[in-house]
Order: sequence, then C-alpha cells, then structure tokens
Amino acid sequence: MPDLRPLLNLRSDRLRALPLLVVYLTDGCNSRCLSCDIWRAPRRNMPLTLALRLAEEATALGVRHVLFSGGEATQHPHWAEIAQAFRGRGVRVGLLTNGILLNKQAERIRAHVDQLTLSLDAATPEQYARLRGVDALPIILEGMARLAPHVPITTRTTVQRANFRDLSAIIRVAKDHGARKISFLAVDSANAEAFGARNVASALDLALSRADLPIFAAVLDELERDHAADFASGLIAESPAKLRLLYAYFAAAHGLADFPPPRCNAPQLSVVVEVDGRLRPCYFLPSGGSVAEQPLSRALNDPALRALRRAYRGGERAECARCVCPLYRGARALLRGTL
Repeated sequence: MPDLRPLLNLRSDRLRALPLLVVYLTDGCNSRCLSCDIWRAPRRNMPLTLALRLAEEATALGVRHVLFSGGEATQHPHWAEIAQAFRGRGVRVGLLTNGILLNKQAERIRAHVDQLTLSLDAATPEQYARLRGVDALPIILEGMARLAPHVPITTRTTVQRANFRDLSAIIRVAKDHGARKISFLAVDSANAEAFGARNVASALDLALSRADLPIFAAVLDELERDHAADFASGLIAESPAKLRLLYAYFAAAHGLADFPPPRCNAPQLSVVVEVDGRLRPCYFLPSGGSVAEQPLSRALNDPALRALRRAYRGGERAECARCVCPLYRGARALLRGTL
C-alpha cells in the first residue's frame, strides 16, 4: 500500500514523512569553483555515528532517496559504509559529485550508488580549470566513461558568463562519455548561504551581463535546432521552453523582466542535514533546528523549521523568488516514490 504521509506534508508546515533526505557528508572540497566558496572554510566531516543514526531512522520516516552532497561527499572517509547503511534499508542512494574521484573510487561507487549527478561546467580542460580551479577534466571524463555502463549519470551544468556560449559543446562531451541525462541551471548570484559564506557582490560577476543576453538567446535557439533529437529523447532534461527560463532569470537580474516564479515544494518533501547536524528546509533557506542531539523525527518539526516552511508557503522568503534550483513533485509522483 502506498505511503500517504507525503501527501499530508503538502497540506501543512509539519512533516509526517521524508521522501528525500539530503546529507552534507563533508564541507571539504577538492575543487576551487568560482561559483562556490565552501572550499574556503575549514574542512569538517559528519561524524560517522550521526550519519549511521540518520540511516537507522530512514525506514520509520519513509525515506526513499538519500542524496550525498557537501563539499565533495566522496572525500568523507566512511561514505561507502554510510551509503550501504541506507541501501540496506531499501533507500536509493544518489551522489552529487564534482567527479574528480570517480576513477579512483569507481568500484565503491558502482557497489554503493544508484544515481550519480556530476557537475560539468566546461567542455575543454582549459575552460574547466578556469571555472573550477583545478585541471581535472580528463580524469573526470575517464571516470565518467568507466562508470556510465553501470550507474546512471546525470550531468548538471551551471550556466554562467564564462560558459554560456559553450552549452552545445558541453552536451556533446556529456553524450560522448555516457550521460543518460543532461541538465542546466543558472548560476546563483543572490544567495549568501547556499554555497558557503559568499560575497554576493562578487558572485554577481558570474552572471550574464545585459550585453550577453541577445547572444544567449541565439545560443538557446541554436540548441533547440541542433539538438532537437536530444530534447525529443529526454537526454536533455529541460525542454526548450524551460531552458528559456534561464534567459528570463538573467534578464530579471538586470530589471528587464520579472523573475520566473519557481514551482517548488522541496521544503515539504525533503530536508538538508549539514555536517554538524543543523537542518535546512532546502539548500537555499537558513537552518533551523538540529539533529545532533535529538532524533531526526523530532528535529524535523522544530518550531524554527516549521516557521521557515510557513514563510515559504506564504511567499515571504525572498530567496524563493530567485531560486535557481527548485524541486517540485506532485501527488502522483510522491505516491509512486519518484524523486
């Protein structure tokens, strides 16, 4: 019988079940990305005891998917043990990764991961090194090709001023190395919390300029024409119309349009657990409550978290209006368990 509790989540600010659990295993990272400052902070790993306790609670909370994030999750010394603790309880494991350790840890990833989401922001080693701060693209693509026959891989490209002209080339590289899905999102230039304690003024330099906008519109037209088969097959996750929301987002940043209203119910079906146990309703909202010294089942409905969900539902959180990575699942998807 389907678990109906996720449907009840959609009607209130209280979580009765948790279809998706996002776990920051570490805030250490072996990249030096322009669009993220988390690597500048001292490295911390989630205690193994806390991670295993989260896995123990998964069944009662109806957790169907866990996503390991960070930082670079594969740098946690016990990530595979933690993954197996979740899988042993019937939870599907996803890994959000920069891919630098894919080749080195290929056998562990193959044994313990159900889905890979790989950040891929460039099509050439030179461009990759400029954007990500490390010369790693060849080894990433080698690991990707090695794992692609065994683990479904989605590439995710952060569209920014330095790479928006290269989207077609990025699609070709992803296809050539076995990606099953190719996805795009706009660089976040407004949120000071989501990717380390960032200087938002500096982050604005990563967004497209007003002069870039007509060029980007032409790039999107070319993508729709030249990759029609990839859109039709679903290889490119977003439709042409949805990709044009990226243009609208950057235009809105220059006051030329309204920000596209994101369709999102992430705070009602998921929670993010940081390395120290603090909880966020999603990547982009502040923390409220902690699982460090109480069960997750209780911490989920901490008054601060419920207040954040209530504010999100009421349209009172400015972060939501400019969100670059909304997550929405309707009732049918929740009943099917697809996330």
